[in-house]
Amino acid sequence: MTYSDEQSRWRVHGERMVYDNRWVRLVQVDVEPPDGSRFWHHVVRLQVVAAAAILDDQDRVLMLWRHRFVTDSFGWELPGGILDKGETGAQTAAREVEEETGWRPAGPLEHLVSFQPMPGMVDTPHEVYVGHGASFIAPPTDLEEAGRVDWVPLADVPDLIKRGEIAGSGSLVGLLHLLALRGSQ
Repeated sequence: MTYSDEQSRWRVHGERMVYDNRWVRLVQVDVEPPDGSRFWHHVVRLQVVAAAAILDDQDRVLMLWRHRFVTDSFGWELPGGILDKGETGAQTAAREVEEETGWRPAGPLEHLVSFQPMPGMVDTPHEVYVGHGASFIAPPTDLEEAGRVDWVPLADVPDLIKRGEIAGSGSLVGLLHLLALRGSQ
């Protein structure tokens, strides 16, 4: 049996706050799937995140090697962070590049891809931008987010992913999208 989009739509009857701060909001949502059952579903709501893939003229991408305590792992990441009030995604991505790496993008960043990494339980819109060229202006100013900064050859990205050295969804989706676009040209 085939269902239309409307027949497959879950209905939302309400929502109640469980926990809220500036970083994360946990809510319970009163939902009804198409089968007619009804229950409370936990949902994590996070801020909008923007990241940047800055490329140089040697086909390398600017990345950070850093530790993430949540998973107790090290890995490569694109610079990025939460949108500040009044900022566009491109402005946030450029600001985060500068704060986390000390490099300033050479020109305006272009939108590459938007996505939701876990839409079944987590609402956290992600935007990835691409830029070409950058100038080193100073050491990183966001020492909490800074790690080892390096220009990583795009040709190395598939092997880094295979070895589990790029694990964050923003970096994975952005880099894979960038590589897919290059492969289709």
